[in-house]
Amino acid sequence: MPLTSIDRTLLQRCLQHHRGAWNDFVDRYLGLIYHVIHFTSYQRSVPLQPEDVEDIAAEVLLQIVANNYAVLNQFRGDSSLSAYLTVIARRICVQELSRRATQTEVKARAKERAAADDHARPAGGLETLEEVHRLLRRLPSREREVVRMFYLEGRSYEEISTALHLPVNTIGPVLSRARKKLQAAASPARANGKKRG
Repeated sequence: MPLTSIDRTLLQRCLQHHRGAWNDFVDRYLGLIYHVIHFTSYQRSVPLQPEDVEDIAAEVLLQIVANNYAVLNQFRGDSSLSAYLTVIARRICVQELSRRATQTEVKARAKERAAADDHARPAGGLETLEEVHRLLRRLPSREREVVRMFYLEGRSYEEISTALHLPVNTIGPVLSRARKKLQAAASPARANGKKRG
């Protein structure tokens, strides 16, 4: 579908910084941007709160305005403006969803580590790196690799899954089992150390 005369005029007004042009642009295309965000999040099975949708829409608009309307300057008019903006909005939305997923994963990992630390402390904890390596040697090879990559290398579940050819949903249970074994192994070691001291 070719570029309409209405959109051509709107583009020119925005690029020439006419008063009210950006407001007209937002009025015309904000609904489309919201639709793209909702549809993209639905396709990726990522539920969004209304404030998340607002934030992502604001990010799309910011990126359109950035660098003196660079996104609009790059538009060549080979398609309708709405088709072009749909591609732009979807790309930005995917980037934002990925960034948020990474942030959520990092926070979840930090919580998991804090919980593991709290859990381990009463039983003695895994206080030194040497002790961690010594206890790791007691684990079966697959569990050892998962624990090493997660705790010592800071890899994500997805990275571990790819590197070890394991389904991503098995990483959590493997870590959980390994943690229990490590805590059980650490407890007698602590008790023996105290008796010797």
